[in-house]
Amino acid sequence: MPTAATAELVLAAHASGGGVAAFNVITLEHAEAITAAAEQTGLPVILQISENAVKFHSGRLDGVLAGAAAVAAAASVPVSLHLDHVEDEALLRAGVAAGVTSVMFDASVLPYEQNVSATARITEFAHTHGVWVEAELGEVGGKDGAHAPGVRTDPAEAASFTAATGVDSLAVAVGSSHAMTERTAHLDHELIGRLRESVGVPLVLHGSSGVSDGELRRAVAAGMSKVNIGTALNIAFTTAVRDHLAANPTAVDPRRYLRPARDAMTATAAHMLRVVAGEPEQMD
Repeated sequence: MPTAATAELVLAAHASGGGVAAFNVITLEHAEAITAAAEQTGLPVILQISENAVKFHSGRLDGVLAGAAAVAAAASVPVSLHLDHVEDEALLRAGVAAGVTSVMFDASVLPYEQNVSATARITEFAHTHGVWVEAELGEVGGKDGAHAPGVRTDPAEAASFTAATGVDSLAVAVGSSHAMTERTAHLDHELIGRLRESVGVPLVLHGSSGVSDGELRRAVAAGMSKVNIGTALNIAFTTAVRDHLAANPTAVDPRRYLRPARDAMTATAAHMLRVVAGEPEQMD
């Protein structure tokens, strides 16, 4: 089916009081695994490519985006394309020109007034091209110094920020952190509820790989509409590769270990999709 619009997926989740999962794509295997999981579960999904992933691909967006777009277009369920944590305005504009339906512009490292000014300008540009804009207020930990752990988003400031910038969704700091390899984060669910009441746009949870199933379900119930997941897939991928190479030390064909790695990511993504959607976990 045609690539979906992120706005449609997030707004549908927001209206129903549910959540939609967004997974970070680094390689083609990521895009294939995420989409396969969405098809297995029958749930919509967002494929997102971060500025860091673009840097990994020699600073070129076209290749990784084209691969993800091809996988999304062939899917039997709604799949959208999103640029994540973009600080480089040239990259953001290139993504809009290339056909992404949403962008996350990250100016959270800037002082508040500069964050507002830059985000408002980018939002105006994106909206003229029909592109949905996500921004961040309150710094989520774990991003190589650009974000400070322990910071929380203030509901009153969040309401003022969304009104001043015109953004369509807001990533908020409520206790999660990027790049966590253990699911030990404890979220401030009372704060999520206050943010939901204060902010008129859907809320986004970053750093969700470090949040347990129960905490994620509560976060969605409290008001999180979009849930970003990245590291959990990389853990599944890397563990499968390590296991295969340990069992087959002379292996040289990457297809032999990329296949189980892709399958492991599919299983993880399917589980997380069900959790975010509020569905009961499937029993073997």
